[in-house]
Amino acid sequence: MTMRWKKLGQIFDTRKHGLPEGRVGFAQSPQTLVFKDFLRIYFSTRSLDVESGKYLSHIAFVDVEKDLCTVRGLSSGTVMPLGELGAFDEHGIFPMNVLRHGDAVYGYTCGWNRRVSVSVDTAIGLAVSRDDGLTFQRLGAGPIMGPSLHEPCLVGDGFVRVVGDVFHMWYIFGTGWRRYSDAAPDRTYKIGHATSPDGINWVKQEAQAIIADRLGAEESQALPTVIEIDGVHHMFFCYRQSSDFRSNAARGYRIGHAFSTDLRHWTRDDDNPGLEGTAGEWDSDMQCYPHAFSHEGRHYLLYNGNEFGRFGFGLAVLER
Repeated sequence: MTMRWKKLGQIFDTRKHGLPEGRVGFAQSPQTLVFKDFLRIYFSTRSLDVESGKYLSHIAFVDVEKDLCTVRGLSSGTVMPLGELGAFDEHGIFPMNVLRHGDAVYGYTCGWNRRVSVSVDTAIGLAVSRDDGLTFQRLGAGPIMGPSLHEPCLVGDGFVRVVGDVFHMWYIFGTGWRRYSDAAPDRTYKIGHATSPDGINWVKQEAQAIIADRLGAEESQALPTVIEIDGVHHMFFCYRQSSDFRSNAARGYRIGHAFSTDLRHWTRDDDNPGLEGTAGEWDSDMQCYPHAFSHEGRHYLLYNGNEFGRFGFGLAVLER
C-alpha cells in the first residue's frame, strides 16, 4: 500500500496558544481522545525543578474543534500529579497513551525517575479517569510493566489497543547504556510487544525487538502507535542514532513505519509515510513522537518537530 500523507501544518504552537500555568515549554507526544463534537489531545509539558535546576514532565491537554485546527482551550488544573518520593514516576510522566474502556478512560503512562550513573530509568504505569479524561488516578504507586530479566532498563512508551478480547501493547525496552565520548552516557531502545486479558496484567514477548533496524544495532526506536487501515495494521514510530542526536539533524529523530497482518510480525517500510520536514519550518530538523488516529472516516498522524516538541505539534492526513 502506497501512503500519501498531506501535511496540514503546525496545529498547536506553545508560543501562540500558551501552556498551563507554571509550565515552561514543550508539548511532546500528542495523543488523542475523541469526543462527539471535539478532540482532546494530551501531551507532556515541563516545569522547572527549583532544587535541581532540571525539568519535570507533566501531563496536560488541549481541546480542539472537529476541524482539528481550532483550539477550544487548555487544561487548567492538574491532570495527574507526579509520583511520590522514590516512585518510578517521581520526576516525570512522558508520554501518556489514553483509550476508552467501558465507562472509564485508561491512561498508560511512562514514568521517569532520575538515576546517579545514568540520567533516567522508566516504567509503564496505569491511571484511570472517571470524569471523561479531565483527571486521572493511579491504580497503585507502582508500575504495571517495568524492567525484567532480559529487558534491563527503560521500559516505556506503551501504546495500547484492544483487538477482539485481547489488549495489545507495543512499547520500548532498553538494551543498555553506553558512554560514546566524554559526554554523559546515552541509551539504546527497541520496540517490543505484550498482551493482556484485562489491560493490567501483561505478558511480554520478552526481549524480542519486533521492528528491524535500519541504522544498525545502535538505532533507537521510540513511541510506537498502531492503526488499522483497510484490514492491515500500520505502526508508526520514530527512530534515531543512539548518540550525537540532540543537535545533529542528520542523526536525529525521523518517522518510521511498518505493517502487519497479525499484530506480531512486522515488515518495515519507511518510504511510507515519507513524512519529511519542510526547510525553514517548525519540523525542518526533526520529526518525532507520532500518534495515529481515525476521525470521521479519515486517518491522521500527529507528530512533534524540532527540539523534541519544544514548540508544539503538527498534523498530517492520509490522502486516499
